[in-house]
Amino acid sequence: MHALRIARVDFSLAPTSTNTVVLSTSFRPTATLSQLHLAVSENRRASTSSRSPSPPIATPSKSSSSSSSSSSFRRTSTLFAPALRPGRSAPSTRGGIPPLYSRFAITSRRNMATLGDPYEKRHKVTVVGSGNWGSTIAKIVAENTKANPKIFEPEVQMWVYEEEISIPKDSPHYDASIGDAKQKITSIINKYHENVKYLPGIKLPDNVIANPNLIDAAKDSTILIFNLPHQFIDNVCKQLRGHIVPYARAISCIKGVHVSDDGVSLFSEWIGDGLGIYCGALSGANIASEIAAEKWCATTIAYDPPPMDASRNPTPRTQSPAANQTKFDLSITPVNASHKDARGRNSKVKLTAVPDTFPPLDHMTFKALFRRPYFHVRMVSDVAGTSLGGALKNIVAVAAGFVVGKGWGDNAKSEVCRLGIVEMIKFGKEFFGQTVNTATFTVESAGMADLVTSCSSGRNFRCSKIAVERGVSVAEVERTELNGQMLQGTSTAKEVNSFLKARGLTHEYPLFTAVNDILDGKCQVDDIPDLVAQSEDWDLNGFVSPERMTVKSRL
Repeated sequence: MHALRIARVDFSLAPTSTNTVVLSTSFRPTATLSQLHLAVSENRRASTSSRSPSPPIATPSKSSSSSSSSSSFRRTSTLFAPALRPGRSAPSTRGGIPPLYSRFAITSRRNMATLGDPYEKRHKVTVVGSGNWGSTIAKIVAENTKANPKIFEPEVQMWVYEEEISIPKDSPHYDASIGDAKQKITSIINKYHENVKYLPGIKLPDNVIANPNLIDAAKDSTILIFNLPHQFIDNVCKQLRGHIVPYARAISCIKGVHVSDDGVSLFSEWIGDGLGIYCGALSGANIASEIAAEKWCATTIAYDPPPMDASRNPTPRTQSPAANQTKFDLSITPVNASHKDARGRNSKVKLTAVPDTFPPLDHMTFKALFRRPYFHVRMVSDVAGTSLGGALKNIVAVAAGFVVGKGWGDNAKSEVCRLGIVEMIKFGKEFFGQTVNTATFTVESAGMADLVTSCSSGRNFRCSKIAVERGVSVAEVERTELNGQMLQGTSTAKEVNSFLKARGLTHEYPLFTAVNDILDGKCQVDDIPDLVAQSEDWDLNGFVSPERMTVKSRL
């Protein structure tokens, strides 16, 4: 029997706020593993009593606020963590996940079995979209739902836009008796567990169910993962509106943002506003084919837990990405608490709290859903920064292709990347100053790592490089190499330039402006060094000059 260190958890219950429970922890070496089930049972009873105006076992405690007119009650329960070995100091809580929870996290089937099953229901997961990235995400989450039956329902629904296709002759699933006859893609996926059109050669788990009916696929799902071209977001949300559980939560795997002269909007907010739910974002240096082949990489998931939801991590509004590194609180706030949007303002969406019969939808649960040995996950709360990184890096990749195409070498490309990161951070701070964190761009996969990948092998980099080498415009390369499809970098550069021009700010973003002007034929690639020279007098706080010493937020 291993010795255990016990976290004594105080539940402060305010009878006038029946949905409020605040837990604070202090550690005392008072018990062993045999007391585990008793503690879990007591935790559940304490949670249930928070909804009762008269807790059966309660003692008065000092109120944290002298102005509060309501009395408060205190109940004690326990959480467990491994005891320290002799001679060892307390483990670090760096990263926002204290060791007591990481060692007994819900991400471990063994730990959940040990702790018992305190929740009545499981989260159902639906992936909306089935392209190469959507199918890859479905593979990842299906592996994890099967591995964590205490948290998730094993079956993962994947909505597939139905089409009829022929199985290629070089596919192991080719049937000569059928030949080139058309078959429904959903039937092929469910029969062979492979998306032969969009993710050939990759076996999908047998608990991935391809479903052509969007509403049926999302029925009763508490977790919706969106992975489809952004042009289809509005239509999909219109179909789903009113047909999902009101307490569902979502993650957008759709890279980028929408930029117009009126402002910058996040695809996660399109989804959240369209469905009346909260939506986070996933982004990073994530090439789908490499991940599907289980080649190691990392990603960033941005999710700021709504205040009305139970959460084992604190609301990290002010310390994203690694918030509250010294305390471990489970807090449930009143259901009428207002969630903040990506600009730090009260969200116009009135959210419904996730019922406490489900495991909390917080950083720990989403990490359990997405993390694989080959797909590491870092959780942050900066949804705006994570989304902006996936969009603005495309402009920088175009610039990197320009200088490499010129033969200026790695030094020039590195300088472009440095300037790009600086302007990405500046843009985020300028227009999402209440929530964007610099570390999202410099530390996370959604920032620096995604930029490095895009400036090395991405389409924006390759096409702009080819354009310079051939002495033609990028638009010409788009016509010949992409069948007329516009690069994300070129479209984003034009949108961002128009947005900045409407605010008289183009001169404050010399690299972004240079890329747009080269695409428009107003200047040449040879002009880049002179065009970005003013950035030599710029730092993360703004232009170091008498005229403008700091960047002021323009919300």
